[in-house]
Amino acid sequence: MALETQLLEILACPSDKGPLLYFETEQSLYNPRLRLRYDIVDDIPIMLIDKAETLDDGEHDRLVALAAELEISPTFEA
Repeated sequence: MALETQLLEILACPSDKGPLLYFETEQSLYNPRLRLRYDIVDDIPIMLIDKAETLDDGEHDRLVALAAELEISPTFEA
């Protein structure tokens, strides 16, 4: 199930308060500035910094390319 548009419009990274990229098929939110990925479990975003995964260069590049390919916009305009 996809996250609701209203929720996505207000979601921000808890670390830098910036917008995120939502990957519905991967059930995650990603902050490309800090390379932090937040999982979504049972349709609930786990927005805890200590639960975020720091991504390596390869995974970061894959997600940035996927976002461009799928035309995924940030959750809000900074």
